[in-house]
Amino acid sequence: MKQTMTKLNPSNLAETLGKPLELPCGVVLKNRMVKAAMSDSLGDGCGNATDAQSRLYEHWAQGGVALSLIGEVQGTPHYPEKPGNLVLNPNSDIEALQDLARRGSINGAHLWPQLGHAGALSYLPVSKPKGPSALDLAELQCEGMSIEDIEALPAMYANAALIAKEAGFGGVQIHAGHGFLLSQFLSPLFNRRTDGYGGSVEGRFRVVHEVIEAVREAVGDAFPIGIKINSTDQLEGGLTEADAMKMIGILDQTSIDLIDISGGTYFPGAPASSDSSSGSGPYFIEFAQRAKQITGIPIIATGGFKTRQQAIDAIANGAVDMVSIGRGMAVNPSLANDWLSAEGGDPKLPRFAINPPGGVTAWYSMRLTALAEDNEDAFDLDLKSAMSIYDARDEARCAEWRQAFGRIVKEL
Repeated sequence: MKQTMTKLNPSNLAETLGKPLELPCGVVLKNRMVKAAMSDSLGDGCGNATDAQSRLYEHWAQGGVALSLIGEVQGTPHYPEKPGNLVLNPNSDIEALQDLARRGSINGAHLWPQLGHAGALSYLPVSKPKGPSALDLAELQCEGMSIEDIEALPAMYANAALIAKEAGFGGVQIHAGHGFLLSQFLSPLFNRRTDGYGGSVEGRFRVVHEVIEAVREAVGDAFPIGIKINSTDQLEGGLTEADAMKMIGILDQTSIDLIDISGGTYFPGAPASSDSSSGSGPYFIEFAQRAKQITGIPIIATGGFKTRQQAIDAIANGAVDMVSIGRGMAVNPSLANDWLSAEGGDPKLPRFAINPPGGVTAWYSMRLTALAEDNEDAFDLDLKSAMSIYDARDEARCAEWRQAFGRIVKEL
């Protein structure tokens, strides 16, 4: 996409970042700023929300966002991404969820859980992973899902969405990106099925379509449903931009209210493809702009927004309807207010001399913990210390998870 610089002035802010957005269901988001889904890992280890988690999302609501997304919220304890995930099921602590929904929705903000299932990437200490197809690689093993397993998925997502609605959340996002279960169905790397849930683009998308329909039936026409989808897996043999664009066309025929475009998937040993993020700026802008030519559903892009000018240009040029920012809002939870003010100011992201696998993710997760504890001013962890604390916390929560869901874990 050829970028045309939009001269910055107060009216630009009001017309771009500050302009409300009406979703197809009729709900209005107050501006164009989204706090991206991040795995905050602040659940209590038993699938329930905590006061710290409520405080975290309260920060972003106070900070001016139109929408915050809670990353990796599970509909079942069988296949979590981490043992700090929320679980929305009949045993959920509804009062804790209500507190989270209420505090994360102050100041006119929306708070939506991102409904997921880790599938083949489920956290091994508390699960026995299952994916679209059986895999037996040195670093990735999982069982293949049966037809009965797949047919149970729409109801699981629908039940989780209904609990979210009843708890007071403003909407939900279906997670079909970043290599988790629904993303695995979309990707030829994970999905090697030869039945109606594999093969063609339409076959690989089938279960996602069924999930969307079940969720819509459960929550009604006026409740927002978003979806996150990869523009590309960025891996050879994975989801390509061409296939992803066909899926955008299919999504256009559904009741989805907001499409969140991102990219990238973890699959051990798979080399990177030529489909990749575009330079040092926002990663998926070109794909998003092309997607907007084939769908009238509003589009978000997640990834690579580091400056206010990038956000203004992306919206003013018609590439996206909203911009989604994760790490910048972890560093500055009031970034939305800053970017909507005349003074502005861009986040100062840390640079690390080393980059061990998982290190940066662990650092940002511990930064979120500091925000949740109102201790961000004293936060001064290096990468190795952050990893050590993060891993120890997960290990401790595994014991809590097994105690809470012991019967289920033993059955696995």
